[in-house]
Order: sequence, then C-alpha cells, then structure tokens
Amino acid sequence: MMRVAVLDDYQRAALGLADWQSLHPAAQIEAFPEHWADPAEVAKRLHVYEAVVLMRERTPFPRALIEQLPNLRLIVTAGMHNASIDVAAAASRGITVCGTEMLGYPTAELAWGLILSLARKIPQEFASLRLGHWQSTLGTGLKGKVLGIVGLGRLGSQMAKIGHAFGMSIIAWSQNLTPEQAQEAGADYVSKEDLFSKADIVSIHVVLSDRSCGLVGAKELGLMKKTAYLVNTARGPIVDEKALIAALNSKSIAGAGLDVFDVEPLPLDHPFRKMDNVVLTPHLGYVSERNYRVLYSGVVEDIRAWLDGKPVRLLEAKY
Repeated sequence: MMRVAVLDDYQRAALGLADWQSLHPAAQIEAFPEHWADPAEVAKRLHVYEAVVLMRERTPFPRALIEQLPNLRLIVTAGMHNASIDVAAAASRGITVCGTEMLGYPTAELAWGLILSLARKIPQEFASLRLGHWQSTLGTGLKGKVLGIVGLGRLGSQMAKIGHAFGMSIIAWSQNLTPEQAQEAGADYVSKEDLFSKADIVSIHVVLSDRSCGLVGAKELGLMKKTAYLVNTARGPIVDEKALIAALNSKSIAGAGLDVFDVEPLPLDHPFRKMDNVVLTPHLGYVSERNYRVLYSGVVEDIRAWLDGKPVRLLEAKY
C-alpha cells in the first residue's frame, strides 16, 4: 500500500472534498493541518511516505529536502505551476511530479474585495462600528479612476473586465505584453514607469519567476501617487517587502491590499500586522470550496493514473 501525505490542510477540508476512497486499498491517505516550517522536521515527518500532496507553495520542496526522502515516488501539487518544487531534482531521482487544474476567477474576485476594502475603508468602518462609532472615514470611489494591471493574462484580463464595469480606465504592462494584446483585453498598453505613475490602483497578476522576483521595488513604489493603492494577490516576492514597508510607513502611498507574503504563514511579529493602511488576507486568493473540489479531485485522478502506470498532468523540469 502506498502511503500518501496531504500537507498544509489548514482548514481540515481536503479529505471531505474528493473521492479519496476510490484509491483504497492501493493507497492510504493522511492529511496534516499544521505547517512544518523547519525543513528538518519536514524530512523527518515524510520519511516513510511514497507520495506527497502539496498545496501550492505552502511547503517548499528543494533538492536538499527531496534527497532526504528515499521512499518518495510521486509529488502532486495544486495547480500546474509550483515554483517551490525542484522538479529537476525530483526527476533525477525518478520521482514523478504532477499538477492539477484550478479555477481562475477566485483570485480576481479576492483582488476586487481588497480594492473595495481599501477604497471604502471597510475594515476600519467595521472595527469602528463594533466599538459603537458611526461613519469615521471618507472613502474613495472607483468610477473615473485608473486601474494599472501588471500582467494581463488569465487573471489580469478578468481584472480589466471588472474594472470597466466600475467605470475605470484600464492600463497594463508586463515584460511580455504587446499593445495588441492589451487592446484585445480592453486595456491601454503603457510603459512600466507610466503604469506606476498614472494608476490610482496597481494590481499585480504575474507568475513568480527569476524575472519577476523584486519586479516592484523602491523605484516603482516611488513613482506611485500618494493617493494610490498597491494590491498583490500574486506572490509575495514579486514586491520588494522592505521597500513596501518603507513606503507604507512614510505614507508615500495610500495603502496596500496584500494576500501574499515573503514568508507564509505571516509571522506574528511582522510589521504588516501593526499597520493601519493595509488590508491583509492569509493567501485566500484560490481558497474557495469549488476550487478545492476541483484541485483535490485532480489530485485523486493524478494518484490513480500514477498507480495505473499512466501518469497525467506531468510537470516537466526546466533545465
């Protein structure tokens, strides 16, 4: 029997959202709700497992860890991209790496939740109301404002459509974007500098890679209006965290809506937790019941296909 470990099941939801029983008796499934931050502990805990299921980048799987797991034969990750897995190291040890389908719209929905929370001061007003106060802030409307989208792929294009519904002007930039592609998605193509200087809200929707790490730094933040907001639902390292903290502390930008961070879960003593000009969510972009059903059903399919000797949705190493 193959032992399968489902990691970082924070909500204790994984085992109830797919037909894991269909894998029995060939596989024994165990889910772990806690996050193991220490690589040595991860190696110790997973030593006996032949397969692991990863929820996005919650637990990194670099070469050093993979080499400490002699029984590992299969890694399944939520989604078809996971920057924290050393796929080449896995391949060199004969370990198969598979992904799953995921829905695209939940992250865009959350991004708009952050935008509205920032613009209309919803968290502040809710906290104030619970203390017995009434109308303590002045919010900002979105109609007529400029939405700057960094990355105009599947998620960014959804952001553009919703922005138009709010009556916003849409501008976009990314390293690979062309004016024609931008126009097709309903956005005006601009330079990186123009996007950060003209946008009232900057929303990030690029994939984390060597090219995008630190893509938004002190220079870009320094171009933003003092009344502008930054929203990041992509990945934490795309934004230089120290530069963002400095910009928020100095009030050189109005605030930020953040769903992703350099270190997750966000440390209890992190400066973001104490700031009054941020709205924070714990990486909820893809966290919806329907999305979990899609991805965990895909995990079951991946494991069954591997057991049958016909693996599907393979993630290839990029040498």
